[in-house]
Amino acid sequence: MFNNLFVNAKATIKGSSKFPNIKGIVYFKETSNGVIVTAKIYNLPAGSSHCDSRIFGFHIHQGTSCTGNVEDPFKDALTHFNPLKCKHPHHAGDLPPLFENNGYAYISFLTNRFKIKDIIGKAVIIHSNPDDFTTDPSGNSGVKIACGLIEE
Repeated sequence: MFNNLFVNAKATIKGSSKFPNIKGIVYFKETSNGVIVTAKIYNLPAGSSHCDSRIFGFHIHQGTSCTGNVEDPFKDALTHFNPLKCKHPHHAGDLPPLFENNGYAYISFLTNRFKIKDIIGKAVIIHSNPDDFTTDPSGNSGVKIACGLIEE
């Protein structure tokens, strides 16, 4: 979608030890109207039929590491990026969900919730469940299954 000349930042996504095949990239492009976020994610756990395709939570977290422990492999990603202390779903890091399509997800959207300088070094997380856009602070979006750090 984007040539590297037109991308201001990107995050390379890798799955946890339980989901080692998840891979992808998230691009960030600053424009006069906000930041265009484009994600291409491969090898997500797929639903068994069209009627139960998976939906995954997708967020920027405030942490600067994709490390953790056995129970939470990306614990050091911390919680959602929320510099203005807004209630959920108005955290700056709350992003639209990823809809799995035979293990692949693609999304591109425009947001004015952050500038690229604000998110460099932060973690992008994919969660096992969709965000309910209600429950504070995590949206009840389940375990963290993939992570990537945003780099210039």
